Amino acid sequence: MGTAQPQTNSATAAPPRDDRLRAQVLRTLAIEAKGLAALSAAIEAQLGDAVENAIGLIEGARGRVIVTGMGKSGHIGRKLAATFASTGTPALFLHAAEASHGDLGMVTPDDVLLAISWSGETAELGDIVHYTRRFAVPLVAITSSAESTLGRAANVALVLPRVEEACPNGLAPTTSTLMQLAIGDALAVALLERRGFSASDFRVFHPGGKLGARLLKVADIMHQEAEMPLARLGTPMSEVLIEITGKRFGCCGVVDGSGALAGIVTDGDLRRHMSDALLVTPVEKVMTSSPFVVDPQELASAALGLMNRRPVPITVVFAVADGKPVGILHIHDILRAGVV
Repeated sequence: MGTAQPQTNSATAAPPRDDRLRAQVLRTLAIEAKGLAALSAAIEAQLGDAVENAIGLIEGARGRVIVTGMGKSGHIGRKLAATFASTGTPALFLHAAEASHGDLGMVTPDDVLLAISWSGETAELGDIVHYTRRFAVPLVAITSSAESTLGRAANVALVLPRVEEACPNGLAPTTSTLMQLAIGDALAVALLERRGFSASDFRVFHPGGKLGARLLKVADIMHQEAEMPLARLGTPMSEVLIEITGKRFGCCGVVDGSGALAGIVTDGDLRRHMSDALLVTPVEKVMTSSPFVVDPQELASAALGLMNRRPVPITVVFAVADGKPVGILHIHDILRAGVV
């Protein structure tokens, strides 16, 4: 009888390497990278003034950026409208076909229209472009043809270089849409810089998800007022222990007559001073003076890093403003908020 051969689990076996497939992926990335390089070169050579003019039109508008396009350019437009809106430039996407059936009422002379069409001859853009000319709405075009209908109608035409599409048939928009996205992102980021849009501003528009959590400040999640375990200088440790037990932070801040933080009592302090006389000992004899504190305006993520980098990592910290405790933060508060 022959020896039974071990069975190979085809479901877990690694597929054979497909060098042709990998080469195609790398070819696509190389072609698209050339497109971005060509766009950068065009901005340095002849497109720079138009880019500055487009930024000036958008920055000076009293209304919004109305982004429009059809097909793949429309999908790019939706993303760009979202990027503008989330970085301090009010914006919305207007479907070009819907515009012809009543949605043109969304566009006012205070707005700026950003129209995207690679050919510049997208038929569905005709009505909205005509509307901007009739009612003096500034028009910025992203196109590859300065002499197209869209290019000629625009107040500012951002004429992108004609480059090879990554699609082997040269048909599916790939490199072209990447360049549309890149120039739109560049406009949004430039406007962000010009307006001094800060991380705090960014958080206002991104309160949810991981991004919002990363921008939370200590003040956003700290416990305040009656929730803080506090005792005044001169308080006997019997009362301090009641405060520690009742507030459940495992510590107690100690304040002077002006309300400034003078020290903190932790479980380590209790162990070091354990004796029959502990309960009648005044708190200043037990506390640690000049404790580590954080600013309430510090990012919670930064506060966590500071807590972890202490010679002996700590789990609780007081937030202090003008020398006075305004809140207390436990490491669990940071974790529950999804900061890490």
